[in-house]
This record gives sequence, structure tokens and C-alpha cells, in this order.
Amino acid sequence: MLSAFTAGLLLVSISELGDKTFFIAAILAMRHPRRWVFIGAITALSLMTVLSVLFGQAAALLPQIYIQWAEAILFLGFGTKLLLDARNMSDQPNVEEQEEALSAVKAAEAKQPKRQTPWSVITEAFTLTFIAEWGDRTQITTIALAAANHPLGVTLGAILGHAICAAVAVACGRLVCGRISERAITAMGGGLFLVFGLVGLRELF
Repeated sequence: MLSAFTAGLLLVSISELGDKTFFIAAILAMRHPRRWVFIGAITALSLMTVLSVLFGQAAALLPQIYIQWAEAILFLGFGTKLLLDARNMSDQPNVEEQEEALSAVKAAEAKQPKRQTPWSVITEAFTLTFIAEWGDRTQITTIALAAANHPLGVTLGAILGHAICAAVAVACGRLVCGRISERAITAMGGGLFLVFGLVGLRELF
């Protein structure tokens, strides 16, 4: 369970830092009370984690050897792709993800009443975060982890990783958004995926 918790915590926290959902939380926190933004974001991320773990448990019905091979290959593939992508990136803030997050927030708030209530802020943060996270690399990673590892450990580790990133986003907001290097985060994520992929291969042999 401890290894599953650690894997969930590390892979999710590194993957989410500088991701679209991170910037959504940061942008919303610049416009609304931070606690309501955090509640909406972490609720969406926790629900997504639980759903992903359930998907992973459904996949666990397959023979375990196939699941272990699939997990190792998936992580090695993610790691290799991220490291190759990092080579072609500049060491500047992740502007593309920030712009996509800002566009999503503006589109959502255009439909909101001018007077915001705690519930409307929580709902907005929940909806934007859930939509942005669906089908994301983090969700696929959580599914793979849950299929081959202790589900409770993965759930707790992933939720804690999400909570840490969401807390950093809403607490530091503008400061963090302007300083996150896309290249550095992508390279760190790629390296971490490769490590877990190689560990998975070692366990197979």
C-alpha cells in the first residue's frame, strides 16, 4: 500500500504542476476567494481520482501479468515522449496551457451572473476542473496505477498530490504562473515516468 501511495503522490503531483487544471485554479483564485476555488477544484479532482481508480479496478479483472506489462510500457512510453518533448521546449513559462485555461475561465464566467456566491464559485471551479481533467494524462496514469497496485494507496496518494498542486495554485496564483518552466516540469515528469516504468520491468523479470 505504501508503494502505491508513493507512486500516486509523486506521479500526480509532478504531472499536475503546470497543467491546465493547475492554471484554472490559479486564475480563478485571482478573481474569487481562494477557499471556494480550492473546495471546488479539489472536489472535482478527488471525484476524478475515485472514478479513475474504479476504472483501474475494472481493468484489474484481466490477468495480472498483462496489466503489469501494460503499466510498464505505458509509463516508459509517457516518459520517453515527455523527455523528447522537453528537448524542443524553451525554458520559459508554459504560456499555451495558461492561455487555454484563461479562455476556459472567460467562457465560463461569461455565462455566470455578475454577482458571485460561494456556491457559484465552487460550482465553476468544480466544472472547469472536472472537464479539463477528463481524459488527461493524469487520469490515464491513475487508472494504470490502480489496475496494478493497491487501490486505496493509489487513491490517497493521488488525492494528496492533487491537493498539494491545487493548494499551491490558489495560494501562489500569479507568482507561480509566471515562473513555471514548461521544459523543466516536462523533463521532471518524463524522468519520473521512466523510473516507474523501469521499476515495473524489473519486477516482471
